[in-house]
Order: sequence, then C-alpha cells, then structure tokens
Amino acid sequence: MRHVHGRARRAGAALAAVLTWAGLLAGCSAGGSGPLGLGGRPGGTSAPRDAIRVSPDDGSTAVPQNQRLRVRVPDGRLEKVKVVKEQDAQATLVAGHLSTDGLTWAPDDDRLALAARYTVDAVALDSDGRRSARHASFTTYVPGKRFIAYATPENRSLVGTGEIVSLAFSTDIVNKAAVERAVRVTARPAVEIRPHWFGKNRLDFRPEKYWKPGTKVTVDLGLRDVEAAKGVYGLQSKSFSFTIGRSQTSLVDAAAHTMQVRRDGRLLATVPITAGAPANPTYNGKMVVMEMLEETRMNSQTVGFGGEYDIPDVPHAMRLTDSGTFLHGNYWDPTAPGVANVSHGCVGLRDVQGGSSDTPAGWFFDRSLVGDVVEIVNSQDKTVDPGNGFGGWNLTWQAWKAGSAVK
Repeated sequence: MRHVHGRARRAGAALAAVLTWAGLLAGCSAGGSGPLGLGGRPGGTSAPRDAIRVSPDDGSTAVPQNQRLRVRVPDGRLEKVKVVKEQDAQATLVAGHLSTDGLTWAPDDDRLALAARYTVDAVALDSDGRRSARHASFTTYVPGKRFIAYATPENRSLVGTGEIVSLAFSTDIVNKAAVERAVRVTARPAVEIRPHWFGKNRLDFRPEKYWKPGTKVTVDLGLRDVEAAKGVYGLQSKSFSFTIGRSQTSLVDAAAHTMQVRRDGRLLATVPITAGAPANPTYNGKMVVMEMLEETRMNSQTVGFGGEYDIPDVPHAMRLTDSGTFLHGNYWDPTAPGVANVSHGCVGLRDVQGGSSDTPAGWFFDRSLVGDVVEIVNSQDKTVDPGNGFGGWNLTWQAWKAGSAVK
C-alpha cells in the first residue's frame, strides 16, 4: 500500500470539511418539483455571492498581526461561523462571538497569530430569508526574527523558599510592558507575585516574603507572537511549574567565621566557615543557591582576578551570584574555617579532596536545595547587587514593585 503523506491527509480533511458545509447548504430534494434553493424553498434563489464579507480578504498573504479578523453581513444575520487556525502543523478552532445584532463575528482574542493560515467558513441568512455561504482563507506575516526566554527554575523541580522565577531573554526587550503582560506567574495557595526588570533582557518574579513550604508555582509563558522589539517576535507558548520544599535559611557571620543553619526556624547546626580576605571581602546580603555542583573547577582568571588560583576539583560547590561567589568545600586550607578569612570572596567550609558527606561541606551540601537562602553579614564589602544572581530579596517590596514596566 502506498504511504499517504501528511499533505494528502490534510487535503482529504479539507475536502471533507467542504463537503460537510456543502451538505449543510444543499439539503435534499424530497418530493419537490424542482431543486431545493438556498433559501430553503423549492426553486428559491440564493443571496448574492458577496453577501458575507470576510476581512482580511480571501487569499491575502503576509497579513500583519494587528489587522482585525471580522466576518460581516449587511443585513439579516450570521447563522454559523467557523474559523480554523493552522500553525506549526496543528489546527485549532478559533473561539469567537457574534455581535448582539448578529451582523458581525469577531474572535475572542483580537491578535492574529503569526506564521499561520486561517480558514473561514460562514453561513448567513439575509433579510429576505435567503441563505448564503462563504469560504475564505489567508496567511499571516512570517517574522524573520524570533526571541525566546530561558527560564529558571526547572520544570517539576523542588526548590527552596527563596527561589526567584527568572526569565533571561535571547534579545534586548524594547516593549517591556507587552512582554511582561504575556507572562503569568501564579501560586497555590495564592499569594501576590510581582515582576521586576533587571536591564533590557531579564525579568524576575517573586512574592513579598519567602515562599511558604509546599506552595506550587505555575509559570505561563504567552510569548508567542509578542513583539519585543521592532520586527522581533516571541516564539514560546508553554507552561511549567515547580514546588517549594522545606524552609532552610543559613546566616553567615564573616566576622565570627560561623554559619548558622536553620530548618523551619529551628537551629540545625553552627558550622565553621572562612569568608573573603580583607583584600577580597565577601558580599553582604541575602543570596540564593542558584546551582549545586558535586565538583567543579575554579580559575581566578574567569572572575576578573589574575593567576592567583586554579583549582580543578573544588568539592560541594553552590553558586550564590552570577559574578562567581560560591559556598564550597575547602580542602587546601583546612585550618582556616572558624579561624580566619582567607578566600577571594567565596564562603568556604572544611572538606577533603574528592568530597565527603562526613565533612561540614558535605553535610551542608546534602541538606541543601537550589533556592535556599544564604545571608551574609558583618563582612567588609557592600551589599550584593539585586541583579547579581537572585539578590532581589535585598530590595524592599516597594522597590521591587517599582521595577515593573506596567504602571
């Protein structure tokens, strides 16, 4: 048997649709003296061919996104309107509504999809009782430039109570308000969640206070066909969700060389640490664990220093900032934690080469989640910039809300 290609199947489906509509209009002759006319009476005449008007025009191409789709009749009423959108090899029915007088049909969403083909089938009855039908189709503009958002955290992940929803866009965003409106972040149980822009290509979301354990957060990206800059349109229409785990916060005291780890408000342990040396102090402020690495290489040249260090196997590394602040195991200077600050800005915990769960660093790593909060106090450096990693918790709620583009 010969393989039937997708194009042939689509053509067959289209033909079936046409025949269905033809059947709806033609009816059957049963005992009449002549053919059944479109007016529903033997020998009747049909309404004029152009009685149903469709905009955009039949056969139009490269229709812009802001052109309005409308089906109209000058009198009588529209009996049925069916609009199908074909995009990315998927066909979907377009929801719409009739005006109260029955003369106009419009889609519920007035924004046309880009790179799509629309087909319109309509049936109307004019003021003389004559029925007419119209079939039309058009295609919309295919943009040459697209953008996407790289989202954090991962879908279906379990994260700490300090997690921030962060969208990093592949292009600079000019129409910030349009992009912001196209993203929806909700929580169960419900809590107010607000956006904040960092620069031209990053949009973060968080509640006023840390998330409550057990909260489920859903992110809806309605970016498809949203114009971020002139001629640059979004590609994504997707949703993802994540769940908030138990509450764990850690307080690093750089002057006392200690870290207090609290779980659900209860002190689990006080761990000895080493922070940044006087020449390279550690940032103060609230930071969030961004990623967790069992082992990683740390090279001073990648973070703006000279050739001071290049350690190929740093164990139990947890990133706290984009600029390179980590909380990690330290096996090369085991006497420093609890005694002196000797690092280049990171927070070090006692560890062994290759890492071990029996060390302070291994113990903390095994009990941590991406999204946990680490707050550093009593260091000689400034407070971390809110846009450096997920430092947005250092902003007041009012300052955070002021970073929205939708006023």
